[in-house]
Amino acid sequence: MMKRIALLLSLLLLFVGGAVAQNKNKSTGAIISSPATDFDFGMIKEANGKVSHTFTIKNTGSAPLVIVNITSSCGCTEPEYSREPIAPGKETKIKITFDPAGRPGPFVKNIAVYSNGRDGAFTLRIKGKVE
Repeated sequence: MMKRIALLLSLLLLFVGGAVAQNKNKSTGAIISSPATDFDFGMIKEANGKVSHTFTIKNTGSAPLVIVNITSSCGCTEPEYSREPIAPGKETKIKITFDPAGRPGPFVKNIAVYSNGRDGAFTLRIKGKVE
């Protein structure tokens, strides 16, 4: 009888231990990522007006990714994005529009993406030179 109880307890511990180890290996929560976080417009003409670039954002985690807010380092930079949650393994787009009016010379603008996929901001960057 004792051998059976010991065998059952051993099997139970083995099963529970395996399940815990398996869960440790899985990524938990949403994870924000992007294949490219920087974009260089190169030389742009102020007279031609606004320019835009679209970044691809991917959720590489195991829970829905929610973009809470996007801020930029300048009022000349405007983000457009969906407020819909991004399922694990799926992508969304963030369009960044830069207005070069009255801003001749080189520029570098940081765009902070706040989400449940990272503590702090996930940073995108645009740069170029206005002539």
